[in-house]
Amino acid sequence: MISFTDAVKQLHAKANPKKAAEMKNSIKIDRVYLGISNQELNNTYKGWRASTSTDDRIRLAADLWDSNIYEARIVAAKLLTQARIKNDELVWEEIVRWIPKLDHQTIANQVCSAGSRRLKENPTRLNQVSNWVKDENIWMRQSVLTLTMQWTKLNNPKIAELRQRNQILSWAGELSNDKEWLIQKALANWLSSLSKHDTPAVLLFLETHGAKMKPFAINEACKFL
Repeated sequence: MISFTDAVKQLHAKANPKKAAEMKNSIKIDRVYLGISNQELNNTYKGWRASTSTDDRIRLAADLWDSNIYEARIVAAKLLTQARIKNDELVWEEIVRWIPKLDHQTIANQVCSAGSRRLKENPTRLNQVSNWVKDENIWMRQSVLTLTMQWTKLNNPKIAELRQRNQILSWAGELSNDKEWLIQKALANWLSSLSKHDTPAVLLFLETHGAKMKPFAINEACKFL
């Protein structure tokens, strides 16, 4: 097991000050940046994950997230990104704690990648996600789509999965009214992914809701049709 203090020391040891300065200037969100490459982050978190129990990983991930270091937040999400986790309720709760605090797309993508696995393992959690469709927090609304991307990739969906996907499509229909770029982009990504597996469903959605969507979102949603 690695402690939070040692984990942060390891991250700082890999820092690239020049890259960190470039990131801070580009991202323009007030937090610490270390300028660590994705490959180095991947190597680091895999070592930590292999040597810690699930409970210890949750605690470490929570502390890393709360440090507000850019790379620490990425690694926190990576630590909890795993297909099968026994007794994963605390993992899901930790991920849900992070979502309202999202403020950057790269971090959001990693957090939702972790969350989507927990959602697919326990689809009853979709009931909780449904409450976010009209949330004031744009990242909560966006996560409705990014967390549920796995339902767009089903080649031979079961009856229950089709029912779940139709429910998500109804939420997507509500979100088509949302003019925020982040939401329209997420909607376009969701639909374009679904179009590879169920073209008729996407065409029906666009026929029903396309008039409410931004032109760029319609174009992206149709790029594989």
